[in-house]
Amino acid sequence: MNKANQDTICALATAAGSGAIAVIRLSGPEAFAITETIFHPASKELIISNAESHTAHFGLIKQGEEIIDEVLVTIFKNPKSYTGEDSVEISCHGSIYIQQKIIELLLEKGARMAEPGEFSQRAFLNGKFDLTQAEAVADLIASESKTAHQIAMRQLRGTYSNRIKDLRTELLNFASLIELELDFAEEDVEFVDRTEFVKLVNKISSEIKKLVHSFKVGNVLKDGIPVAIVGKPNVGKSTLLNALLNEEKAIVSDIPGTTRDVIEDRINLQGTLFRFIDTAGIRDSKDTIEKIGIERTYSQLEQASIVLFLIESDASLSIDSIKNQLSEAKINFESDEQIIIVLINKTDKIDFSNFQEAKQLKIIGISAKNKIGLQEIEDSLLAYVQQFNIQSSSIVTNSRHIEAFNNSLAALQQILFGFENDIPTDLISIDVRDALYHLGSITGEITNDELLGNIFGKFCIGK
Repeated sequence: MNKANQDTICALATAAGSGAIAVIRLSGPEAFAITETIFHPASKELIISNAESHTAHFGLIKQGEEIIDEVLVTIFKNPKSYTGEDSVEISCHGSIYIQQKIIELLLEKGARMAEPGEFSQRAFLNGKFDLTQAEAVADLIASESKTAHQIAMRQLRGTYSNRIKDLRTELLNFASLIELELDFAEEDVEFVDRTEFVKLVNKISSEIKKLVHSFKVGNVLKDGIPVAIVGKPNVGKSTLLNALLNEEKAIVSDIPGTTRDVIEDRINLQGTLFRFIDTAGIRDSKDTIEKIGIERTYSQLEQASIVLFLIESDASLSIDSIKNQLSEAKINFESDEQIIIVLINKTDKIDFSNFQEAKQLKIIGISAKNKIGLQEIEDSLLAYVQQFNIQSSSIVTNSRHIEAFNNSLAALQQILFGFENDIPTDLISIDVRDALYHLGSITGEITNDELLGNIFGKFCIGK
């Protein structure tokens, strides 16, 4: 990506296509001068470059004597702008022709088209925010639920990056003393209390492990919590999916094995996105297509955060028989990795009170056809989310961060190994620098062109 900040860049900041209004953004040293060549303010005395920052001005965009549109021009003077540079936003009518014409005029007068994420990259390079906050901008734009929005907003406000910076600063303070020891190596002087340093390394390792552990949670909260609906053929899985979605998404039939592939749809429950997955019924089958569907069922089981295991009510049903059915379906109901909720369908046929005291199992009586028990299912799903305390926790949602954290952990383990085995300080210092490097790469305290290109190249143009 071209990082020549002497260029003035422009792009459409609103979504492509027709609309009520569109916003075209410019940023760079010539932003005001270029705007003045095509903008004719209603106030004849106004000169854009002399106007107050954060003010909006009405006028005309003209090409020669031809009027292109009536617009509102908003001025942002450096460093008090999104990019930290002189910036202009032109709010015009949302005609595609008008948008294209204004951009053509800006390019003709000396601006160039911005590359994906270039406005945000300039903001980062000008110290407006760090890399984790820049990535949070993209997450905020992509957020489809209240939960995803909350996570992105906490990251954007620096809560997450400040925690990483604090860990790195603590390690850096000791690292500077180790480097000082190397300068006085011939005098055999120790500036670092080895015991305290080991405590610090263990503390930082523990903090990083918590952040790494949060990734599985953060990733599903951002993209939607996967909920697999599993059970034998013809127990009502598709009927339940349709009831939860409140639409006829899946085909319902009395013929066993109707669902032969994975059917997925999403629903927003009180601000959290859930991805419901209706799977092929689990049974022994000789049908080639159905067997493929059953294989995909097991694949979805492994990936699901929550499993809704649907069974049909029966007079002989007991806790032990339910556990046997779970085992036959290869579902580990004692695992801490997944939430298993057993749904007994058509509960009007049995005395459901027999299952109220079940330990280890969450059992809900439902009628998928009559939409009974749906609220209790939704309450159980939301209880899964509430345990994570999103408002006060640092939750990792970015795979780049996980890679850097794991590399930092590996370096920290090498530091401990070095102290335990009396490895020379100059070799331990290499591992210390390695740990600092990987922590710094998360927030952008240490970076390179390739990293920036990978991050900002994924942004939309105009952001």
